[in-house]
Amino acid sequence: MEETQQLFLKTDLEASNIFNPRTVSIMKNQINLSFWQCVSTWKRSAKNTVWCLVGCSIGDFGTIAFFQLTAIPWPTIAIMSLAIINGLLTSIALETVILAKDGMNLSRAFKTAIGMSMISMIAMEVAMNMTDWYLTGGAILVWWVIPIMLLSGFLVPWPYNYWRLKKWGKACH
Repeated sequence: MEETQQLFLKTDLEASNIFNPRTVSIMKNQINLSFWQCVSTWKRSAKNTVWCLVGCSIGDFGTIAFFQLTAIPWPTIAIMSLAIINGLLTSIALETVILAKDGMNLSRAFKTAIGMSMISMIAMEVAMNMTDWYLTGGAILVWWVIPIMLLSGFLVPWPYNYWRLKKWGKACH
């Protein structure tokens, strides 16, 4: 038992030494550029990200448009928070419908949609809303801002979606 603990301690100490050849070898394996060069995975993850973007933007844009058209005097942060929540909900709803249409029963489709990467969806929503706020000064939909919001909403989570698909084989579609 003590020998095993010493081995782990020795391994931890070696790993903490950045100049140790074993540590350098481990670091090279973790920063393997060929991991990021799979064209088919980039294409598949792009398709997945676009579907997520469609779902998120329906709820997000719908919420912002509602407040813009009704002129309800809510603070920008409240409107954007509600837009993010609605974007997440519409994305989950869209994913559920797509999965159910592909033959999955509705209960399992919903559970799968809920189990998708919330990290990716939240990153997408925050990127879109921060872009809107930065360019317009609030929660305002203007024709020239929408493509930029969509682009930032796509680009921010795309590498994460690639990584998740490549490393774990997990995708939304």
